[in-house]
Amino acid sequence: MLAYYLPIGKARFDQAIHESLALAKWYAREHVLLCLVPAFFIAGVISVFVSQASVIKYLGAQAKKGLAYAVASVSGTILAVCSCTILPLFSGIYKRGAGIGPAVTFLYSGPAINILAIILTARILGPELGIARVVGAVVFSVIIGLIMHVMYRKEERSKIAAQPVLPEPDKTRPLWQTAFHFFVLVAILVFANWGRPDATHGLWHAIWFAKWWITTFFGVLLGVSLVVVIGLNWKGVVMAAVPVIAAGFALPDHPLASFSVGVLGISILISRKQGEPQEWMGATWDFAKQILPLLAAGVLVAGLLLGSPEGGEGLIPGRWVSGLVGGNSIFSNFFASVVGAFMYFATLTEVPILQGLIASGMGKGPALALLLAGPALSLPNMLVIRSVIGTQKTVVFVILVVMMATITGILFGTIIP
Repeated sequence: MLAYYLPIGKARFDQAIHESLALAKWYAREHVLLCLVPAFFIAGVISVFVSQASVIKYLGAQAKKGLAYAVASVSGTILAVCSCTILPLFSGIYKRGAGIGPAVTFLYSGPAINILAIILTARILGPELGIARVVGAVVFSVIIGLIMHVMYRKEERSKIAAQPVLPEPDKTRPLWQTAFHFFVLVAILVFANWGRPDATHGLWHAIWFAKWWITTFFGVLLGVSLVVVIGLNWKGVVMAAVPVIAAGFALPDHPLASFSVGVLGISILISRKQGEPQEWMGATWDFAKQILPLLAAGVLVAGLLLGSPEGGEGLIPGRWVSGLVGGNSIFSNFFASVVGAFMYFATLTEVPILQGLIASGMGKGPALALLLAGPALSLPNMLVIRSVIGTQKTVVFVILVVMMATITGILFGTIIP
């Protein structure tokens, strides 16, 4: 019946199909390799190299609440990630024993207080929105985490009862080595995705101009870490680096070629070494299998309904959205929160989108509501969260985000008309 009544030939529907595929293509080219793949490896490190006892100590159900929420709420300042890239990291810490409250706080704060997005927001949309985004996101994440903890405190008590009987893990390496390996992978994720600023001079432009040299530097450090920390043979690491260097010289204008060869080389290296390296690769692959299919389906649906970042519209006309979020009414803030929650925003893309909406008459309250709900949630994001924490918790989390974003937007729009 669905196929029989498909409105093929209708201009609007054909355009929506085009935008759905265009979004999937854009996502695959601009987001998967540089953002998600490093995030999968980082999640694998958390899953294998970060002991369950450490996760439980700082983020577990029995951890000191002040420390747990402080760590979780500021995590986004070191991770330039979006609502999808945070998912493997969230899945990793939750499966390692983090409490639902701190884990959800981490899930929200990761994309919401990305330091690059905060700076760009303040610079383009004004310091008021930039400051409000920082304060709102930190307070937001802690409140939502605490509410989730209270609502599911019985499950948390079960975790507390189970955790004392967990065996203490053997310390196979000093903490600084694990921290160094994690830091190098995060640095590669951050600098490989460093966006081009509007300014043609200054620190941010200088970093963007040298981003691939900086990424290369941390790539070299990753090779050192693979030998010193992970225990791989240095000859194998050198041999894996040769094709990366060759691709860099052969295709100097296409750094993704070297990046892809590097990812392939590391995957082969760690998958051939028994023990922790193989476990790391196995965990990385498990995260990829769990998340990528759901993301693909969600991206296609989001593109069909809302269009692609190139400016094309989906089934829902853009003028409807901009026409419904003017002023500072309860409805306009609520509508902005809902649209932001279901729409996909890659890291930093929410700023130019909001810039256009504000120019079309969007109120500052709804703008903040969308800023708080949008980067932290998306339709693809919800599908994956459901696979990790279940349908009920996912629905509660989404409702809390929309409600908090709506209330914060109304308050902000009243204070800053």
